[in-house]
Amino acid sequence: MLDELRHMVLDANLALPAHGLVELTWGNVSGIDRERGLVVIKASGVPYEAMGIDDMVVVDMEGHVVDGGNPSTDTPTHLALYRAFDEVGGVVHTHSTWATAWAQAGRPIPVLGTTHADLSPADVPLARPLTDDEVAGEYEARTGDVVVEAVGSRSIAEVPAVLVHSHGPFAWGTSPRAAVEIAVTLEEVARMALLTEMLRPRGPTLPDAVREKHFSRKHGPGAYYGQRP
Repeated sequence: MLDELRHMVLDANLALPAHGLVELTWGNVSGIDRERGLVVIKASGVPYEAMGIDDMVVVDMEGHVVDGGNPSTDTPTHLALYRAFDEVGGVVHTHSTWATAWAQAGRPIPVLGTTHADLSPADVPLARPLTDDEVAGEYEARTGDVVVEAVGSRSIAEVPAVLVHSHGPFAWGTSPRAAVEIAVTLEEVARMALLTEMLRPRGPTLPDAVREKHFSRKHGPGAYYGQRP
């Protein structure tokens, strides 16, 4: 099972440059084995073009290395999300251009169209800025805390991603592959929203009935999008 997870996480990490979501080493994907309480995440600073299975590091839920080298510096943020949300099976962090532009502008991404509503019925939230003390302390762990805070009482299906203020997006799903799909969709939603804002600054958001219809078509017990067994 752990070997399978390592290959899944490797494939998910390699999908990031394939989808144009990362430059250089600016991103990471992780996955979790809930039964064993172990997380697999890419090693810190490894170029994607040279990445292999040996660059997948295994850590426990406290961040101690079980197998492999030095894990991504964002590991504490990933662990905070796994501890907060039992349904999360994979986490993605990137500095993808369009989503990061919204984060740097200090703005959540509003629901302007049905593509966004297919992803989430709510704005993609913006986490609050970290305090000076939080930055000076366990910075990456506190980053995870403000992401969890931004989700609040909502489900991870309703809020599958958060923008970290002035930093970039974190996204999650039921598996590493699902988390990458969320990250890809988020980037396209962010691009569409920014272009829409340029054409129609601060225009109206998508009507509630349409956003709820599009979200419920793809999520929850009444979903009917796609094929069924």
